[in-house]
Amino acid sequence: MKRNIEAFLELVKERNGHEPEFLQAVEEVAETVIPYIVKHDIYYGKNILLRMVEPERVISFRVCWVDDKGEIQVNRGYRIQMNSAIGPYKGGLRFHPTVNMSILKFLAFEQVFKNSLTTLPMGGGKGGSDFDPKGKSDNEIMRFCHAFMSELFRHIGPNTDIPAGDIGVGSREIGFLFGMYKKLRNEFTGVITGKGMTWGGSLIRPEATGYGNVYFAQKMLETKNDSFKGKDVIVSGSGNVAQYAAEKVIQLGGKVLTLSDSSGYIYDANGIDIDKLAFVMELKNVKRGRISEYIEAYPTAKFIKGKTPWEIKCDIALPCATQNELNEEDANTLLNNGCICVSEGANMPSTKEAITAFHKAKILFAPGKASNAGGVATSGLEMTQNSLRYKWTREEVDNKLKDIMSDIHKSCLEFGKDEDGYVDYVKGANIAGFVKVAEAMLAQGIV
Repeated sequence: MKRNIEAFLELVKERNGHEPEFLQAVEEVAETVIPYIVKHDIYYGKNILLRMVEPERVISFRVCWVDDKGEIQVNRGYRIQMNSAIGPYKGGLRFHPTVNMSILKFLAFEQVFKNSLTTLPMGGGKGGSDFDPKGKSDNEIMRFCHAFMSELFRHIGPNTDIPAGDIGVGSREIGFLFGMYKKLRNEFTGVITGKGMTWGGSLIRPEATGYGNVYFAQKMLETKNDSFKGKDVIVSGSGNVAQYAAEKVIQLGGKVLTLSDSSGYIYDANGIDIDKLAFVMELKNVKRGRISEYIEAYPTAKFIKGKTPWEIKCDIALPCATQNELNEEDANTLLNNGCICVSEGANMPSTKEAITAFHKAKILFAPGKASNAGGVATSGLEMTQNSLRYKWTREEVDNKLKDIMSDIHKSCLEFGKDEDGYVDYVKGANIAGFVKVAEAMLAQGIV
């Protein structure tokens, strides 16, 4: 079996050797899915996984825009259309200086499995640009978004590819992107999700990834007859996912101790309550400030510069910032401090070594493709509402989100439980996601 996995990974590496993030994502899936494939004759000779790791389409384009000084700037734009076996491509757009082909292919590959797990008819895709929205004026953001969409629009559509937001792409950017799409196509369709409430958006969408992550962690805790009540929880990040994960933890009776951004993290031993969280939301969403400013309003808290919060003693950890933010050393620190549950809100925030440490300790660990699927699930619900020209209530959407996260958890249990009763949620998520996509690919033949 080891030889089969190594041979597969070597072949993928030959084609994608310059893409470390993508190779990391493929390796994680291959190690759990290939043993399953070997045991099932239906997949023999079909090279399903090899077909899955090869994008159906890779689009790269130049984005020229004019800054406030009248100077023309040039960025790169991308869209990875990974797999459409079970539905149109679905996945976010990321605007960040680190964006490159490797990161977007890793995200698109993960998205295929994540979207499959939601049970909604959505394929996987991802896109974005190396454009950095930080420090730019609203007019500069608008000009960039319009220039970006003036190329992307020809490759997307409500039945082809439906982008959404991601890092660096919030409600402001979504508005500018959708406005240009609508103008160029002369139609109002649900082609971009994450829209404003007055023009096609869904209730709960901003909260969905954070809420969904906590709902999934809650389901894991329930298997141990436990809950968030009275638990010390550390959260990384301070964007949408982290904010609403923190909000839901507070609602469920947990105590949130940390939030972070790229400059460092804040530690509030008294707990970040709803009022303090409201301050953070205004700071990050309206003023676009740094998390260090928290201690100016709450001086009893501490700001630790240039570090991540994994050194803080906790019961539950929710990594909600970015990929590979939690390494093996961090994992061992969490375990030594008594952490019993880690649930990923970001995409692949834990390194392979960190995940191995969690599994070895047999604590509850949820991979992002399962635990942060709430965002794309609610995007799918937004697509449905757009198609129906209808709007569900907040309670209706939240209940549907809970049901979806519960169904994902059940799928992980079905494919991830070992002989001793321990649930490997990584294995469960990978196999459950693979099976649905693989069945569709087999049914559709060589396309």
